[in-house]
Amino acid sequence: MRKLVLCMHTSLDNFVAGPGGAMDWIHVDEEIFKYTGKLTEAADTALYGRVTYQMMEGYWPTAGDQPNASDHDKDHSRWYNHVKKVVLSHTLQSQDPNLQIVSDNLAAQIRQLKQESGKNILIFGSASASHALMEAQLIDEFWLFVNPVILGTGIPLFKDTTGKVPLDLLSVVPFASGVVGLHYQKRA
Repeated sequence: MRKLVLCMHTSLDNFVAGPGGAMDWIHVDEEIFKYTGKLTEAADTALYGRVTYQMMEGYWPTAGDQPNASDHDKDHSRWYNHVKKVVLSHTLQSQDPNLQIVSDNLAAQIRQLKQESGKNILIFGSASASHALMEAQLIDEFWLFVNPVILGTGIPLFKDTTGKVPLDLLSVVPFASGVVGLHYQKRA
């Protein structure tokens, strides 16, 4: 069975965005990009909420074609353009055959997607979508990149959880920037 893998930057105090959705506190660099390349290599499906999907769609399709594109931009753009995309939305409409829109029966549709053959399903960001997936207990792995900042307020990663979810810690990676990568898997 395919795994649903969440990849998210957080503050030390559990926020994925600051007031007004601010993300200017998130630290990314080549070291982190290289490390997260393992996630994209192991995934052939990207899952987003509508807002994050529209943000990604506005950048990644042509990011690798820009004259000043980094190796990461080239690699991620190539990956983004070839993976199946799943968007959780009640309002988005599309005729794109490579885009699946999930607007109802979230748990059933995602469970069916996980049963299909293929690599992992990767969700980058998308706080609201992540909350819905956590509430339905559909996330199998958490890759959290804890940034060395306390925001005090914003959009929390974990809120209104539906109960205890035991996890096993698979790895801890400290980066030169002070960001710490934590990789957890839901206990079977």
